[in-house]
Amino acid sequence: MSGTQASRAYGTIPELVRGAAARHGPREAVVEGRTRITYAQLGERVEQAAAACLATGLEPGDRVAVWAPNTLDWIVAALGAVSSGGVLVPLNTRFKGAEAAYVLGRTRARLLFVTGTFLGTSYVASLRRATAEGPGTGPLPGLPYLRDAVVLASDAPAGFHTWDAFLAAGSAVGRDAVRARASQVAPSSPSDITFTSGTTGHPKGAVITHEQTLRVYRTWSELAGLTKDDRYLIVNPFFHTFGYKAGVIACLLRGATMVPQPVFSVETALAHIAAERISVLPGPPTLHRAILDHPARHQHDLSTLRLVVTGAAVVPLELVERLRAELDVGTVLTAYGLTEASGTVTMCRRGDPAEVVATTSGRAIPGTEVKVVSPSGARRPPGEPGEVLVRGYHVMSGYFEEPEETAEVLTPDGWLRTGDVGVLDADGNLRITDRIKDMFIVGGFNAYPAEIERLLARHPGIAEAAVIGVPDPRLGEVAKAYAVRRPGATVTADDLIAWSRREMANYKVPREVEFVPELPRNAGGKVVKTLLRSRLS
Repeated sequence: MSGTQASRAYGTIPELVRGAAARHGPREAVVEGRTRITYAQLGERVEQAAAACLATGLEPGDRVAVWAPNTLDWIVAALGAVSSGGVLVPLNTRFKGAEAAYVLGRTRARLLFVTGTFLGTSYVASLRRATAEGPGTGPLPGLPYLRDAVVLASDAPAGFHTWDAFLAAGSAVGRDAVRARASQVAPSSPSDITFTSGTTGHPKGAVITHEQTLRVYRTWSELAGLTKDDRYLIVNPFFHTFGYKAGVIACLLRGATMVPQPVFSVETALAHIAAERISVLPGPPTLHRAILDHPARHQHDLSTLRLVVTGAAVVPLELVERLRAELDVGTVLTAYGLTEASGTVTMCRRGDPAEVVATTSGRAIPGTEVKVVSPSGARRPPGEPGEVLVRGYHVMSGYFEEPEETAEVLTPDGWLRTGDVGVLDADGNLRITDRIKDMFIVGGFNAYPAEIERLLARHPGIAEAAVIGVPDPRLGEVAKAYAVRRPGATVTADDLIAWSRREMANYKVPREVEFVPELPRNAGGKVVKTLLRSRLS
């Protein structure tokens, strides 16, 4: 099979949606409250959304952002945008207006889908505050490339479209035009730009293609054992690869039923599992521990749960054993991945012992190479720690329009430098032991000190700050900030924490602030975070 034929074998996301509608037409595709739609109906809705995208003048390759929680409308909007040749840019629902505006401006997003009020916050209002001034004539002056914005609700402010009005505008576009546009999408075309932060302190967008997405999650679905009879509670947020690709895309590949949950509430999750006969529940360890420890757990029938995939943090052996013993979950798997490698690098296999599942992230998925190297680049033998490098078909082409940052993580011979420290055992199982980049994980969300430090430095009373992750019994780790006040400033720890809650996503907010006269630095002027960590002991 030639390279072109092999590429075409994995297809595109528009082809996946149409194929799923044809193969699984009458089967339930998405359940959202009282709304239940089949795969055939989902296919129709996606084509309607794609037609509406064409009606706005969307061109192939235009970036389309979605800033909304897990809902049926998110699925339809995202798949419709991609089916019309757009490149999806998912926005973190925990972003504040300025954070979302940065990503929208950085990608020159042409179209935005945004939720209405969510968790008491008007996302439109927060964006308007962040983009009040600028040369643009569209809905948000500070974003001159953004020509259309759609509120996923029945009402919208001036300059914005309602969801119904947007869809109605697509009625003038024929089905043939929609399918002709979809057929122009190539497997090698970018399907999404998912943003991840790094040590430089600003978010960077990893560019992933249709083929990469479909090939990885075909493998993921096979290794996990996902089937068309499964009912999948998608708690992992759609803006994250774990929610969108290991959730929506995986279900489309296998014909499973999606039950999106917009916000994690253990009570809601328990009710969903019982009422919808949920069989698949991926998520971070904190999610599964919350379910196991909830006092009302025994009041719910959880007997249909059969598959759990977890990761993103240390997984205690006791948690794996409890899932198997107390909930009779037949398959518990752990995995390791990063956005720059399409979200999945290694996975445990069904049948692996509990010790392997709990102490490692499994072995490289097919078509992937993983090695552990010393600072000089020499390969480390099994059992010795080093930086984890990954090479394979699923590694990103690069960060969106960031050649220097791309060159820092992609070697000339195609290896991705993950920045994680790990150990490979004799069987090829990977265990992540540390994070070169100082990243820490808050309840399953990656938190990057450099980004938090940059945001804290915007406070008028703060001269500089250094952030580290500290243990937390509920979330695994949380941020602690060491801050230096500006001369004459009287800002308190409570003041800075309250300010942070207004200016950054909640998982980034420091839970503790310690003021210091100066930050410890080495001869090169870099902050020595090991000295800050030593203050904890």
